[in-house]
Amino acid sequence: MTIAVQAIDDAEQLVRQAVALPQGARVVAAMSGGVDSTLTAALLKRAGYEVVGVTLQLYDHGAAVGRKGACCAGQDIYDARAAAQAIGAPHYVLDYESRFRAEVMEDFADAYLRGETPVPCIRCNQTVKFRDLLEIARELGAAALATGHYVRREIGPRGPELHRAVDPARDQSYFLFATSRAQLDFLRFPLGGLRKPEVRALAAGLGLKVADKPDSQDICFVPQGRYTTIVDRLRPEGALAGDIVHLDGRVLGRHEGVSRYTVGQRRGLAVAVGEPLFVVRLDAARREVIVGPREALLTRALTLKETSWLGDADDIAAAAAAGAPVLARVRSTREPASGHLAQVGAGPGVIFDAPEEGDAPGQACVLYDPAVPSRVLGGGFIAVAEAA
Repeated sequence: MTIAVQAIDDAEQLVRQAVALPQGARVVAAMSGGVDSTLTAALLKRAGYEVVGVTLQLYDHGAAVGRKGACCAGQDIYDARAAAQAIGAPHYVLDYESRFRAEVMEDFADAYLRGETPVPCIRCNQTVKFRDLLEIARELGAAALATGHYVRREIGPRGPELHRAVDPARDQSYFLFATSRAQLDFLRFPLGGLRKPEVRALAAGLGLKVADKPDSQDICFVPQGRYTTIVDRLRPEGALAGDIVHLDGRVLGRHEGVSRYTVGQRRGLAVAVGEPLFVVRLDAARREVIVGPREALLTRALTLKETSWLGDADDIAAAAAAGAPVLARVRSTREPASGHLAQVGAGPGVIFDAPEEGDAPGQACVLYDPAVPSRVLGGGFIAVAEAA
């Protein structure tokens, strides 16, 4: 029992360090109904802050009730409300379904229609979660908005910096690269210094009912992981048939829509030429799926769009002009690769020291500081991937 009490006391101290506001300050806690956001709110309350819980209903409430792996709908809203009541915090549920559909779900479908590979969790953080929810927090008179994301906010020589979480298995910095300086100034991430098992143990020690609740799936609005269900419903034209074409120009077969393929895909091509084939490019305008050998997936450089910058240079263009060294991460599950910023094609981009594999337009490329590998410098979405 003594160990549990000490662990909770230590966690409260971590929260005070992460929030860095006087006790009694009003903090809005984004409460999704899961263990991470619930513990965040509970620890904020115990640390002496005035906590206001806010939950966003992001898609159909009724359809999601009882669905496992959901987020921001159905049972999760009930869990968030019950948790707020248990810790003695006022709680508001805001209906953001139409905004979420327009800015996240439809953007997701449009990206597949363009032959891109979208990352909707990043778009959600960019829009309804950090832009809109932050505005709500300010309207509620809060001094900060706290979330349960596994990422750290550290104060550097030029102000707040974004850093990877202590727990590498849970780090969410890839999904938060587009956080602006102004947003980072207002945001707080109390769990960034904890590991997931510690979070569940603390939640259990505090008697939180969601301590053992399963984590939500990566894409909350995609049932059973079949993204084509959503794309077909929102953009049925994505199912228009076309040709599967080898890099050498041979037409190898037909497909049922470019939205069903992603760069790097091997399974499900239904063509055989005596060698393993991979999707190396998607030409949405011509409705062509271009395939080739694995070595054709190697990428030398990337052109980035919709860039964001948190580094010490004035902006990413200045860093690119200086050829700043970076660590570039093109998938949340892949470790960053070394390279440098440069003007690549029509915009700033990354040139890798060694070729990367399977980088696709639409994916995020997140940049870290080689001198301080935990620090997020910024990033962007891949516009063009140049073959090695």
